[in-house]
Amino acid sequence: MHSSSFTSTLFVLNLAFAGGLAHGHPRPARPGRGWRAENFKTLVTFGDSYTDENRLGYFINNNGSAPSVGWEQPLGLNTASGGLSWARYASLYSNTTLYNYAVSGAVCSNALTPRTFSAINAPFPSIQSYELPAYLADSTYRTPNGSAFFHGAPASTAYAIWIGTNDLGNDAFLTDAQVSGKTLTDYVDCVYAAMDALVAAGARSFVLLNVAPLHLLPQYAPPERGGVNATKFFPNKPANITETHYRMREAVATVNAIFRYRTPFHVAVDGRWGPDVQVADFDVSALMADIWGNPAAYLNGSAPLDVTGVINKCDAQGGNCVEVERERRDSYMWFDELHPSEQTSRVVAREFVGVLEGRSKWARYWG
Repeated sequence: MHSSSFTSTLFVLNLAFAGGLAHGHPRPARPGRGWRAENFKTLVTFGDSYTDENRLGYFINNNGSAPSVGWEQPLGLNTASGGLSWARYASLYSNTTLYNYAVSGAVCSNALTPRTFSAINAPFPSIQSYELPAYLADSTYRTPNGSAFFHGAPASTAYAIWIGTNDLGNDAFLTDAQVSGKTLTDYVDCVYAAMDALVAAGARSFVLLNVAPLHLLPQYAPPERGGVNATKFFPNKPANITETHYRMREAVATVNAIFRYRTPFHVAVDGRWGPDVQVADFDVSALMADIWGNPAAYLNGSAPLDVTGVINKCDAQGGNCVEVERERRDSYMWFDELHPSEQTSRVVAREFVGVLEGRSKWARYWG
């Protein structure tokens, strides 16, 4: 490399990394020049049960068959949060049209961390194998009357990806159940590969949500923070739940650090997506950790605020469930041992709209 090129690269790297990529809570982000919430008319989401409204239910109710191209997804009133998903709230708060391709149980790629779902006798549909192809098919589909199914335009559509809960969890990386030879970096590569495909199809504005603080979930927390011995999602949990907690904490910290540095590199250094693509890194992990540490700023139900208990508590076989009364639910951070509550989802949605606005303290903007 010529010395002038080397110097230029170092200069760009310094610009990319100087503005707040340090560990800890994010400092106020520099404004995202191309981000204004009113500019976005369409929201497209990919992910797992944190985002899904009812796609997995379609697979279950149709013998494992996927929805047809141009499927009009109904409003999900009872998602994994116990109510509306964060994606639906974000759509309502931002007055955007939502196209939600998330599937409960999904991972980024079944070539990395396949997890079989007995109800459909197949692996959970993943972003790579189902969600992305489903969107691409819908994006060019015309209904029988000749009208376009997908009404979004590249300049006014935001694409959000939130995946990782199952990839990093039990029956995947946490319990060494990934495909032999695969590592956490392969999971991160998969997320960026999904963005590659979307850019090739015309996408220009992305919100990349990093991995939630899974180590704080009751399923993975240490005993002194409400961690439990086993759940219906993890019935064969190892006896040393403290070790499980720290292993999960390490995985979350590792992949989120990779996201923190790779996004600006791809946007500002190697030009992976071209000059007209903009990416907002939404540090939802830090946001949720702040909810956990400062619940009075976010939770508002009629019961004492609770960041370690759950609204819907079942035994490890999924039976004998007891639910908190509805008027008290907004006091809880978690719906069950694995999923955020509806109130937490509202907070994520509200802050997501702040990300679209271009001035969120929980985001970094590139491009």
